[in-house]
Amino acid sequence: MRNLEGSKQRAAESALEMVEDGQIIGLGTGSTAKFAIEGVAKLVRGGMGLRGVPTSIATEKMARQLGIPLVDLNDTPRIDITIDGADEVDSDFSMIKGGGGALTREKLVALASKKRIILVDETKLVSRLGQTRLLPIEVLPFAWTMSVRRLADIGGVASLRDHEGKPFVTDNGNYILDCAFGEIPDPPSLEKQIRLLPGVVESGLFIGIADVLVIGYEDRVELRPRIA
Repeated sequence: MRNLEGSKQRAAESALEMVEDGQIIGLGTGSTAKFAIEGVAKLVRGGMGLRGVPTSIATEKMARQLGIPLVDLNDTPRIDITIDGADEVDSDFSMIKGGGGALTREKLVALASKKRIILVDETKLVSRLGQTRLLPIEVLPFAWTMSVRRLADIGGVASLRDHEGKPFVTDNGNYILDCAFGEIPDPPSLEKQIRLLPGVVESGLFIGIADVLVIGYEDRVELRPRIA
């Protein structure tokens, strides 16, 4: 049986070796990113002058509890490095994210960053996106059924994400549609199609964003930079 938690932790430890004193760090959301957040807190306790930009309310709460100084995205001209996870990554470094519902803030923080490091265990690597995960799409509650119909027009079967019998609500006050497209042969094209649909806030397709993959295996960690 694979020790995925150990793989994730090793990946986070390797990523933290790229962090330098004085940097502003984008703090990701999810089960893999939490290892990086804990590592950043340890560096802060060790005397490094780091500040974080959280990608979700949950991450903000965790960072504050661990003593990481935080800065608002609107108040910083740049983020030096972002460390986050992904639900799937293909060979072109295109990703599906949003399993935790924080995809919009995660994308904004990533796009504001000079360097984007993505932590994954080996199970997240796929030949084509959509092989193992549905695609999360954040939509306006006002017209979420319209978004379902429009997604069907482009080949997606969408279902409203629920939490304890009620619609899951994002930190932005929106809903999440988990959408089945099957294997996605052209992620950039699909992302463009989805973003044009009325009512869509953001897609969980992250294209051209990852700079370095840090892949945790049971017995090693691999650093894989994206070739420009």
